[in-house]
Formats: sequence, structure tokens, C-alpha cells
Amino acid sequence: MSNIKHILVIRLSAMGDVAMTVPVLRAFSLQYPQVKITVVSRPFFKPFFRDIPNLDFFAIDVNQKHKGIIGLVRLYNELKKLNIDAVADLHNVLRSKVVRGLFAVSGKKIAFTDKGRKDKKALTRAKNKVFSPVKSMFERHCTTFEELGFPIDLNNPSFPEKSILSGEILKITGDKTQKWIGIAPFAQYDSKVYPLDLMQEIVIELARNDYKLFLFGGGQKEIDKLNQLKRDFQNVIVVAGKLKLAQELDLISNLDAMLSMDSGNAHIGAMLGIKVITLWGATHPFAGFKPFNQSDEFCLTADRSSYPLIPTSVYGNKIVEGYEDAMKTITPQTVVDKIKKGLF
Repeated sequence: MSNIKHILVIRLSAMGDVAMTVPVLRAFSLQYPQVKITVVSRPFFKPFFRDIPNLDFFAIDVNQKHKGIIGLVRLYNELKKLNIDAVADLHNVLRSKVVRGLFAVSGKKIAFTDKGRKDKKALTRAKNKVFSPVKSMFERHCTTFEELGFPIDLNNPSFPEKSILSGEILKITGDKTQKWIGIAPFAQYDSKVYPLDLMQEIVIELARNDYKLFLFGGGQKEIDKLNQLKRDFQNVIVVAGKLKLAQELDLISNLDAMLSMDSGNAHIGAMLGIKVITLWGATHPFAGFKPFNQSDEFCLTADRSSYPLIPTSVYGNKIVEGYEDAMKTITPQTVVDKIKKGLF
């Protein structure tokens, strides 16, 4: 029997990466109910972990209290009081290395996620590209826990029940009398964003099919674009800017399908057990970021016969001249047909 009864898990950002830890931690909590987990992350992400048994959330303040080396030492001293037995660093960046290093010096067992940079570089390079799937981030996180003595089985995953929608949310959504589809048309980099004129065609086609559509995003610029996509359709609702994160999770859990780019919303839908259809431009699901428990069939990628350098980067942050229109090779009708297939 392991003497590890309390594991500290570190994953500070970004939204999609934090969401990708949720299925792993949910499986861990069910398979090792005797072991407590404390997750260290940014306070915004706390709702992601709300339904996982035997898990506590510790909010890090990277801007003030826990800023810099002195702040990280302060963080370590606060966490030390929780009687941590081991550390699973799922982030593996300078901040998390400092914290796990302090725990290692104090004699605690540590493990960290290998991000597979060498394999990803081979996949994304222009010359001598090795176009084959690399190990997924879910598998990599499982390896981290296995190093601590806790192998995790991700087959036959469980997901939370659909949330009961509050009156505040229902004022925005209305009662559910038809299929609900979420659409998250934005991503951090333009190379991962489906052209808005083509997305408009998708919205029009789905709205005319009598589905109810919910448009997700953040910030005024995105809200303005979402309002353009909405047009005058009564069954298309812009939820961006109207709900808090916990409320968005409640709504997403009640969707019948989610259309997303290679972005955080895809991973949020997947962690809640929703069917997710993803659109990929400069990036590719082979890089290990395919949403959890989703079929390859629902990952629609740009045409590599026309754009053979895809994926040009892991995160979509590398601009390749002549590849600006790669996502146009995914036709709106292909997307609509795939969504309809995903609904039934």
C-alpha cells in the first residue's frame, strides 16, 4: 500500500490546458478514493473541478501574493501546511519547477509531465516532417501519476450529470424544447479561427434547421462579431458576456453538441462529456490536443494535400506564408453535416 495520501497537483494555465487535466483527475478520484488531491491553479478555473470527489482547490495569486521567487516560497510554505505527500506537476514551467523543487528538497516524492517537445517538433517542422500522432496530453498526465505509483485507466470514463439550469440562466436560454448547439468560433491565434463568412453560413443553415444555437466568446470585440453572426435569428443567442464561468459550464453540460476551434471551449465541452466537433487550421489533432474521448471523425482538419506543412506549429502561433486560407478547405456544408451526425 502506498503511503501517499495527499497529492498536490499543479496546473496554472491556459484555459484549455487546465480543462484537459479534469478528465484525468476525475478518473483518479474514482480509482483512488482514499487519496486526497489539492489542485493549485488560477482562481478563475476553480469551477472546472467542482464535481470531483475528494479534491480541494488552492487559488494561486501570481500577480501579488505569489509573485516572483519570494512569492513562490510563500506559496510553498502555505501548501506545506496541508500535509502534502507528493507533487504531480502537470504544468512543468519555471514557477511549478520552483514549487516542486522545494517539496523535493523536503523529501516529498515528485513527478512532472513530459510535454514531448521533441516529438512535437518532428511533427510540426517543415523539412523531414514526421506526420504521425504523438502521445496525447491525457496519456502524458497519466504517466506522471503512474510515476507516483498511481496508474490511471481512462477507458470507460465517467462524466458529471447535466446541471440543473438556474432561473438566471433560463432567462437567457429559455426552456429546452429543441436540440441545443454551442458554437465557439474563436481561438487565441488567427490561424486556428474558421473564416467568419463561412461560419456565418453554418449559423444560418443550423438556425434554419430549427436548432437553438448558443454563441460563446469573450471580450467586446468577440461579442460584436458574435452579434453579427446572430443576425435576426430568434433561436441564436449570444451568451458571451452574460454568464459567469460556472454558469457557462452549467449551460454547456446541457448542450447536445459543441462546435469549436482547437481552443479551450473544445476541452470544456469534452470534460463535461458533450459531443464536440472541432475545426483545425494550422494545428492538428496529431499534436496531442484532441479533445478528450472524442472520435477522430469529429475533428475536421484543413486539407493537407493543398497545405502539406500542416501542422505548422503545436499552438498555431507560427505564421506560414500562403497558409492563410487553409481552413477554407473545410466547407460549411461538411461542418453542418458533421454536426447533424453528432446530434443523433
